[in-house]
Amino acid sequence: MDNKELIARRVAQEIKDGDVVNLGIGMPTMVANYIPEGVKPILQSENGFLGVGPAPAEGEEDPYIFNAGGQPVTILPDGIFFDSATSFGIIRGGHVDATVLGALQVDAKGNLANWMIPGKMVPGMGGAMDLVTGAKKVIIAMEHTNRGNHKILSECNLPLTAAGKVSLIVTEMGVMEITEEGILLTELNPEYTVDEIQEATGAELIIADNLKEMTV
Repeated sequence: MDNKELIARRVAQEIKDGDVVNLGIGMPTMVANYIPEGVKPILQSENGFLGVGPAPAEGEEDPYIFNAGGQPVTILPDGIFFDSATSFGIIRGGHVDATVLGALQVDAKGNLANWMIPGKMVPGMGGAMDLVTGAKKVIIAMEHTNRGNHKILSECNLPLTAAGKVSLIVTEMGVMEITEEGILLTELNPEYTVDEIQEATGAELIIADNLKEMTV
């Protein structure tokens, strides 16, 4: 499987039964396709519904049902639609248990930069700031580096989306928790060594005593 599928499958293991979960634009939306059997979260899309289902089969897309990124999705039988103001009331009111987002940079303090690179045109922050500050758990799903450049740093140098809000980072190389001491590597993809993961990371990693293999 490719990196994006591997990351999405591992993130899906973090989703708990009954949780209200927002899946951000891009790779995070893939998580809906890999929710473990027997786990029934309530997936939320900030453009206005609860009860997002997996991606529709090719040719079965409904042009009226799409997520915040404009991708066709399904809605489960008990799903509901509502206006954007209600959707952001849910987010800002602290009713989202977890959000899964991509990132340009994450650092050892749990800071997140995921909305702009200075000098480049961007469409705006969207709902990212609301989600990161309103959700109880923030999971970052991203590839470990960008063309060899570090994305996990000691300190972000791009404009922040939010400070100190990231809980967990999942990449194709491993799983990392943000702790008061720094970035704790708890799982590694057996295709990589600890030294290779450290070399691809722009911050000093703390290696868990009970470091496990990443399974999907």
